[in-house]
Amino acid sequence: MDSRTCDPATPAPFPGPRREDTLPASATAAVKIVIVGGFGVGKTTLVGSVSEIRPLTTEETMTRAAIGIDDIAGVERKTTTTVAMDFGRISIDERLILYLFGTPGQERFWFLWNGLFDGALGAVVLVDTRRLEVSFDVIGHLEDRGVPFVVAVNAFPDSPVHPVHELRAALDLTEDVPVFDCDARDRASCRDALMTLMRHLHSLATMTPEHP
Repeated sequence: MDSRTCDPATPAPFPGPRREDTLPASATAAVKIVIVGGFGVGKTTLVGSVSEIRPLTTEETMTRAAIGIDDIAGVERKTTTTVAMDFGRISIDERLILYLFGTPGQERFWFLWNGLFDGALGAVVLVDTRRLEVSFDVIGHLEDRGVPFVVAVNAFPDSPVHPVHELRAALDLTEDVPVFDCDARDRASCRDALMTLMRHLHSLATMTPEHP
């Protein structure tokens, strides 16, 4: 994973104009995907980077009222937080459209997950290697709900780099769960993460009893 010199909380400029908000006439399938992770791991940045429409965000300025409630250790410079969801859209090809729903990271807003996960085909879990512990409960919730997921390790300037097998062991992941690097500021990297999830979902759908 490459070290970065700019703040990953700020999306890179979008290459060219975003598409119109209307769906292409050729679209025949729409899939709901959720982007999950602990507080401050880059969910809003990912949705904003990859969405072909202007993303809907529900970020609010953090106030002194959150002191003692929200754990901001490791992300002390963060001044806003998602209080409901992020929403974006990306066309994978002329027929397949992904609707992206970013979940709030703070545990006090997790009650909103129930609605956001209804009808979701799968999830991308964003992980910050500086604060792996914030991912444990997130992954546990996905496993309890039976939602298939992949794990994208977001690139922060001072993130420690670990081999995939160590990350898999630390997060208690089975061998079939894809784990890979991602830069939430980069549209191509985010699109690759979504494609990894789609390939994983396809693999699960075509799995036979003889090849578990």
